[in-house]
Amino acid sequence: MSAPGVPADGVHVFPSAGEAVEHAARALVAISAGGARCSLALSGGSTPALLYWRLAEGYRDAVRWDRVEAFFGDERAVPPDHQDSNYRLAQSILLSRVGIPPAQVHRMAAEEDDLEAAARRYQEEVRRLVPAGPGGVPQFDLIWLGLGDDGHTASLFPASRVLEETRRLVAVSESPDGRPRLTFTLPLINAAKRIQFIVTGMRKAAIVRKILAPGPAEASTPPLPAARVRPRAGALEWLLDREAAGQA
Repeated sequence: MSAPGVPADGVHVFPSAGEAVEHAARALVAISAGGARCSLALSGGSTPALLYWRLAEGYRDAVRWDRVEAFFGDERAVPPDHQDSNYRLAQSILLSRVGIPPAQVHRMAAEEDDLEAAARRYQEEVRRLVPAGPGGVPQFDLIWLGLGDDGHTASLFPASRVLEETRRLVAVSESPDGRPRLTFTLPLINAAKRIQFIVTGMRKAAIVRKILAPGPAEASTPPLPAARVRPRAGALEWLLDREAAGQA
């Protein structure tokens, strides 16, 4: 069960969603124990919410939160207290309940009128705080990603022009419903040391198959955004429960 760019040992299938998020939580524990500041990019969605809850409940004292610089891989153009805000989700379930210093939580100001300026400022913040790797691109220690039913990840949607971005690290994207968002671009995502897709539930099984076990139909069409996540020098892991892996 592997696609080009996804090593077979990078796909992990767990009996349950709970065990999948445990694996992700333990990865953060190990990275934060390394003795230096670690950079983490958070995701939105229901499965990350389960992970955040588990981190707050079971890993509050195991993660060195004082060493974590927390960023967001994407954000909807809503205020930070809006129910659709990725920041609000992470802040309410996780960040407000653990010992991470508020100055080390870096939200995207996607509620601003000038989203292009907000994207540039966030890119500058990433460059300032995340050490550069090969090619001078900031190299996150860990990026958590989800997977949409259409194959999007972060706010990189099929057929989006942002998928072809080669220079900008943070850009304005547009969802299929026409609502703008801020998002990490592929150059920034693919520079990471470690990327974990966390995907659970039967509803995701069809799109997981298209990415990890593509057939002739997929081979004749442009790769879906999630299939374009291929770290240049880092590790790529897919953490699936049995339901999400059921068709692959």
